[in-house]
Formats: sequence, C-alpha cells, structure tokens
Amino acid sequence: MSSLYLLEPAEPGAAWAPFAGAAPLSELRAGMWRLRERWERGLGARAAGVIAPHATGHRLVNGPALIGTERIAGPAWVVDATFAAKLPMRAVGSAKRLVHGGKTVAWRLDAGQRWEGPFSHGDGVVIEGRPLVGAFDLITALEQLLFTDTLAALDGKTDPLPAGTTVLGNGEAIALRGAAVEPGVVFDARKGAIVLERGVQVRSGTRLEGPFWAGEGTFLVGGQFRHASVGPHCRVHGEVSTSVFNGYANKSHDGFVGHSVIGEWVNLGAGTITSNLKNTYGPIRLDLAEHRIETQRSNLGSLIGDHVKTAIGTLLPTGAVLGAGANLFGAPRAPKYVAPFAWGGDSTERIRVDQFIAMAKRIMPRRDVAVDANGEASLRAMHARLTGE
Repeated sequence: MSSLYLLEPAEPGAAWAPFAGAAPLSELRAGMWRLRERWERGLGARAAGVIAPHATGHRLVNGPALIGTERIAGPAWVVDATFAAKLPMRAVGSAKRLVHGGKTVAWRLDAGQRWEGPFSHGDGVVIEGRPLVGAFDLITALEQLLFTDTLAALDGKTDPLPAGTTVLGNGEAIALRGAAVEPGVVFDARKGAIVLERGVQVRSGTRLEGPFWAGEGTFLVGGQFRHASVGPHCRVHGEVSTSVFNGYANKSHDGFVGHSVIGEWVNLGAGTITSNLKNTYGPIRLDLAEHRIETQRSNLGSLIGDHVKTAIGTLLPTGAVLGAGANLFGAPRAPKYVAPFAWGGDSTERIRVDQFIAMAKRIMPRRDVAVDANGEASLRAMHARLTGE
C-alpha cells in the first residue's frame, strides 16, 4: 500500500490567518472531514507525514508527524494539503498525477522513487474538489461539500429515532451512530442528511437542519443548527449556521455564529455574536495587521484561531480574524483583527507563554486530553512561532 504525505505551503501567507503557524493546515476541517482525512479516504491511504515548515515543532495527538521532504520515498502519494478533494473520489488507477482545473494537486511516486518536488509529467486523472486560497475558503468548501459528505455517510447503519422526536422530510436521511437524543428534538432533513456520531448528546429543544454532522462526544444543548459541521468533543448551544467547528470547542450559551470557522480549544463567552453580512450586502474584506484580503464573499463571519477565548457579550464584526491564543475582553465590539495571544482586544499586551501553558493545563484535561511533556513543548513552540518570543 502507498504511503500518503501532505505538502503545505512553506509560508502560507496572510490569507490563512489565524491558522497558519498554529498547526498544520491539513488539520483544518473542510465539510465533514479534515483536509488530511479527505485525502486519506479518497486514496485509501494513511498519512505518514506532513510537510509544514510554518508549523515546526507542532505535535498532533493522533496524527502524522511533521517531517522534512528528504524522508519521502515511494510507493507514495504526495498531495496538496490545501486542496479539499470531493468524496467519494473517482478511481485513479495507475495515474501519476491527479489534476483539478489544469493544476496538479497530487503526485504518485513509484517504489524507490524519492520526492524531488512537484512534477508535470506522467498520466493525469481529473478529480473534483475545491482549491483553497485561504482560511475563509473553508466556508465555501463547507457549502460545496457537506451535502455530499453527509449523503455518502448514510450507509444504512443507524439506531432507531427515539420516540418524541420530530422528523421533517425523509427519515432515512438521518443516521444515529450511538448518539443519545432526548424527546423534543426536531430533525429537518429536507435539504440534506443529518449524521450524529458515537457519544453525541442532543438535548430537548434542539433543531437540526441538514446537511449537518456532529463528531464523537459532542453535546448539542439547545438551539438551531443548520448547514454546519461540528467536530468532536464540542459543547454547542444557540444559533449556528453555515459554520465549521474544528473540535474541542465551547459555545455553551446563546448567541449567533454564522459563516464562521472555529478552531480547537475555543471558548465563546455567553452572548458572543458574529456578524456575517455587511449592511451594504457587499463583498467582505479581511483587514489584518499589515494586509487586506479580498474574499469575494458576501457572507463571512469570524475566523477564530485555536485556544481563543471571548468574554460575555462579545460582538464580532463581519470578517473578524482572532489570532490563536487571544483572550478577548473589554469593549463589547471587537476589532476586526486581534493579534495572536492578545490580552484584551486591541491592546499591545500579550499572554506570556507560562500563562498560556497554565491555562491549557487547566482546560484541556476537561476533555480528557492531558498536557504531557510533548504536548507542552508543542504549545510552547506555537507561542514562540506566533509571537516571536
């Protein structure tokens, strides 16, 4: 069997804020699956390594190691980590390359062949998917891929719907895989399938509109959820629309989150609200510290990096970017850009690395993730990369 290696940009650029440098981009969720998982499923191969110089020192808990290109040898696939492959992927046969829109997005190495960089020779097979130019494109990927992701996940294996729930549309488009659902939950499958994985708990007063997916151990504790992908071990309440939760995040109270990407270990304080549409209905621009990014999107909420915390009543403007590790409080209306590890909103004060580690050691074990010596080293490396300290 071929190995799989994910190739990331050495310098992803401002368009990938706030996730570049915090962790490999291949761990971001596009639709129902992480970018890495999309390639693993499409090619039937397990990732053996990630080439992500921007995330040097990062350690995935249950994922491949970060490696240098000198370690790559065939038989193997080397794939563009910023391409969201559509699943199920067509059979690739003996193709040397996989192509989308005239651009090669994956390269096959034969046995004994070493990686010397992208090449344009050899037979190519055209595949479907979404090239991503920045973090905001994860919303476009969600819009384009979640419907087919959840539909493909309907394998006929499902627990029966509990008594007292309401189903709108086709009940066969709902898959429960060990989820606990209380009476009073509404499933609306008229626009897409709904898939709930093992250990998901759905409390009474929750309305789920497909396409929708919730990962293992996530709690949906009341509110309306539509066209959303909620990764494992989250706690989510309120109104969520067209948004991606990477995993291990808290939004346990009221507040609207729309067209947003929520990183891991985020905690959104009660009443945190995202704006996802300008009053002019015009295209949304990201205003970063030294860059302006034109997204060409009219709907875009917030891009919230890993380990971000927001205070009660925080109001996030359209196209807000919150850097990893930031602790946001102060004026209710947040600035459009918050620097990594900011202490407050537009303050120049930063969270020191020892403060960050102390918080992580209090928070992460609450989801049964221990911060061991390797985990602490990974967190310290992230702090150093993003703050330069």
